[in-house]
Amino acid sequence: MKAIKKIIYAWISQKFMGGCSSYNSLKTRKSCRSKEQARDVFAQGKVPHAQGKIFFNPLVAHRFAKEHGFPLVIKPNVSGFSRGSHFPIKNYAQLYKAIFLAKLWWPTTVVEQYLQGKNYRVVVIKGQVMSVIERFAPFVMGDGKSTISELIDEENIVRESMGLFPCISPLKKSATTIKFLKKQDLTLNDVPAQNDIVTLFYRISLAPGGVVKTIDKTTVSAKNNALFLKVLELFDANILGIDVIFEHDITQDYTDQKCIFLEVNSRPYLKMHDYPRFGEKEDLSPYFEQLEQLDITQADIF
Repeated sequence: MKAIKKIIYAWISQKFMGGCSSYNSLKTRKSCRSKEQARDVFAQGKVPHAQGKIFFNPLVAHRFAKEHGFPLVIKPNVSGFSRGSHFPIKNYAQLYKAIFLAKLWWPTTVVEQYLQGKNYRVVVIKGQVMSVIERFAPFVMGDGKSTISELIDEENIVRESMGLFPCISPLKKSATTIKFLKKQDLTLNDVPAQNDIVTLFYRISLAPGGVVKTIDKTTVSAKNNALFLKVLELFDANILGIDVIFEHDITQDYTDQKCIFLEVNSRPYLKMHDYPRFGEKEDLSPYFEQLEQLDITQADIF
């Protein structure tokens, strides 16, 4: 049975987790697999997180919306790379559609409160913060002259010249993009004003064209850093990719603003940290050298 598990895990890793690190024990990885597990640990450690519910019956989500109001997030209880996640959900029609789509990924589903703010991935290892990046949904910035279609072409040329492909994906002019623009009363032929930001898709992930910005770790609040390291200890992990939203900025103490810890990733996708669209690429080799010295138990078993 153990040999079969190794084969299955190797296939999963190759198929779905290319570029993801593997420095945690099986016990730690098991403790991080679902959003419910993460929320329970956050609650025990008094880490700020969104109020939410795990449900199978959509009526649970309906009652949650009635109690807490909108906007909300719907996502599978088990997933990665933001697969199956939908936000911000602003009404009941969007809620039920999102539930249906999320359940295509996993039968149990999460409904959570949504916080509008800055989205970060913070990678922590024992005793230190390894890397901090801010993540952005796909977007273009208007120049007052070019259409959205032309801006997409220009941005893709920049990304190619920076050598970001294939880790970072090109922006798309797909039916999904056109549909999302329509919700904003926009088309590919519209000309945004100078410095106007036009979001092309709601999801903050790389596949639809999202990008990342390197954050100087020395600018992060000391109180925030201490909380990130506390989360690592709560999960008894060697490394975690922590997804967190700050209402204003990660440089300000979490106690002085709204802050929501979303989830932890026991096998964080570290490759994207080498391909920032904004900011300077960091040399993370000293951290990898430290991680490579670890003796990981059952690293090859899912």
